[in-house]
Amino acid sequence: MSNRYPYLHNAMWPGLVGKGPDSEPPIDLDTMIELTAAASVNGVKFDGVDLFLSLPHTDIDSSDDDLKRLADKLAARNLRAGSLVAPVWPPTGGGSAMGSESERAAFLTQVKKSCRIGQKLRDLGIRKYGIIRIDSADSPAHWAEDPAGNTKKIADTFRQAGDIAESFGERLAAEGEICWAGMHSWRRNVELLEMVGRPKTVGFQADMAHTMLFTMGFNAPEDAIPGDLHEAYATMARALRPWLFDFHVAQNDGTVKGSGSHDKTGRHCPPNDPNGKLDVVRDSGAWLRGDDGQPTRAVQHLCWDGCMFPNAMMMDSHTWNDVLGMMIKVRDAHGWN
Repeated sequence: MSNRYPYLHNAMWPGLVGKGPDSEPPIDLDTMIELTAAASVNGVKFDGVDLFLSLPHTDIDSSDDDLKRLADKLAARNLRAGSLVAPVWPPTGGGSAMGSESERAAFLTQVKKSCRIGQKLRDLGIRKYGIIRIDSADSPAHWAEDPAGNTKKIADTFRQAGDIAESFGERLAAEGEICWAGMHSWRRNVELLEMVGRPKTVGFQADMAHTMLFTMGFNAPEDAIPGDLHEAYATMARALRPWLFDFHVAQNDGTVKGSGSHDKTGRHCPPNDPNGKLDVVRDSGAWLRGDDGQPTRAVQHLCWDGCMFPNAMMMDSHTWNDVLGMMIKVRDAHGWN
């Protein structure tokens, strides 16, 4: 029998991230929703979407009426909202989590606005699970100028963000990715989360493509894990799994990719890419099963993140059927009823 849980979601932000004047044009939210709703594999469909809280998708300053229209749009397609990406970066109104007092205040303002939207979508009945996603909104190169001091600043900002999240009944997940200050290696992520010290409120978002590069030591050669990739991946995941709040199924070919305004990071590949280094179904288990081999049930939904996929690939319905098919396999292998 196929497992029913966790739920299966598609990320909407690949329509925006890596797009722009020096890349490809963005894909609007309505189109991303329609592509998601149309996907089907043996009668199984996506359960929901994860949202990017920035224009031209979902305005961080959306009114209650705007959010009601969004909820109605999702409900009409039998989709629900899950995790929400807070626009904490300077170009989207935020600021560095290790920056000046005003920059950190801007970061926290964006977290508060995102939590308000999360709460409102819960009140509207369209969102029953999911987290608010954050990162440090700064670069590893800038962080390296004062590693200890900057990590302390990020932890303090994240701790204040945790206070905000708790006041809205939300949780925060910090996305581990080689392009984020103080979060650019598996060891630095563990160090930061331990320093924040809010394990019930501030946790980790694991994207399979991004975290794979932790094992290879991109941007942190001292933290590379030598040897067989599968074993190295399991070692890395074991260190971060206690903090896991949110999980992205993904494939990676072992290279880095940047596009548009997005810095180079772990490359997302199609689920069946012949150059993919991961056994997606097997390696998902490193995150979704505990040391006892049992499903941890730590996440209520899985998400697919196709960041920086070419537009032609994203507009092809076969892409989303392939993605959905792979996610069903992951759920059948590591989910529950």
